[in-house]
Amino acid sequence: MFELAWPWIFILLPLPWLLRVLLPAADSGEAALKIGFLSELEELAGRKARANMPAWRQQIPFIALWLLLLMAAARPQWLGDPLPIAASGRDLLVAVDVSGSMDYPDMRLNDEDVSRLNLVKHLLGDFLASRQGDRVGLILFGSRAYVQAPLTFDRRTVRIWLDEAKVGIAGKNTAIGDAIGLAIKRLRQRPAQSRVLILVTDGANNAGQIDPVTAARLAAGEGVKIYTIGIGADPNQGGSLAMLGLSPSLDLDEPSLKEIADITGGRYFRARDGQQLQKIKQTLDKLEPVAQQPTQARPAQTLYRWPLAGALLLSLLLVVRERWPNTLLQRFFKQKAFLPSNEQWRQRLKRLRRRR
Repeated sequence: MFELAWPWIFILLPLPWLLRVLLPAADSGEAALKIGFLSELEELAGRKARANMPAWRQQIPFIALWLLLLMAAARPQWLGDPLPIAASGRDLLVAVDVSGSMDYPDMRLNDEDVSRLNLVKHLLGDFLASRQGDRVGLILFGSRAYVQAPLTFDRRTVRIWLDEAKVGIAGKNTAIGDAIGLAIKRLRQRPAQSRVLILVTDGANNAGQIDPVTAARLAAGEGVKIYTIGIGADPNQGGSLAMLGLSPSLDLDEPSLKEIADITGGRYFRARDGQQLQKIKQTLDKLEPVAQQPTQARPAQTLYRWPLAGALLLSLLLVVRERWPNTLLQRFFKQKAFLPSNEQWRQRLKRLRRRR
């Protein structure tokens, strides 16, 4: 189907005529010859003399040139038949706790002690990178929650931002409810079947404005499924601090995390070491992509080059006619071919004198 992308361009159609009417006539800089016996010459020639302005027939090439330029500017295009574009996958947000306790080195990765946040970066970074076809985003929360990466197909950039996360960047406390509320705000505009939040924390809610259970009920109302992950070694396996009863794992509020997952139809996972978190990642990898509403697109073939090429060719012909008047084209239209010869002019002048 033929279509003009910018048909309003044709409102410029009368622009040359308006400029000629409104602007003063240009001075050619050439001397003008006034003929006192013009009427006699018109009688001899048998026709009226030409006016200063060329006849409308001589304006046809310029009118055609202007129309071709307007047609090219209007962006003509040929639209093909609508083609469906299948879209699949989830809109998946990962909310990671970056409070002060996430710096506690009670996790094991490759037989080395690492902090909780470093382990999350390593394994959840791999998880995000493998979610081909999903939109993924990242929320970091501590005393406050904020969006580090909006929902995007650029999984590599999201992983880089996760790797750059620092403990305490959002405060030392834990605002689980605010993180869930922020995720609801970001996911509510997406199809209801594809809203997923993975919440990773090692503590209990002790900051923010929203109660986590209340936020979970709001999430359930918006169709957001929440998978919660409680991270941290058992209190009796946290090293010397655990022996003194100072392990941060004592702050983990597992009942609330289980309730959040149950309310929203998700699941709760407990990660006590790197192997368990690896198994959790594998379980989450089994989430099947949810088909979204397919979109349609119509392939468009641009056609502006054809009127533009016509305008260029016509411009060249006009230049040739003006610069090289002895061409075959100019000779064909040369006016003297249709005028009387010099001898005929003399005979007509003699006849005119006799009549007088």
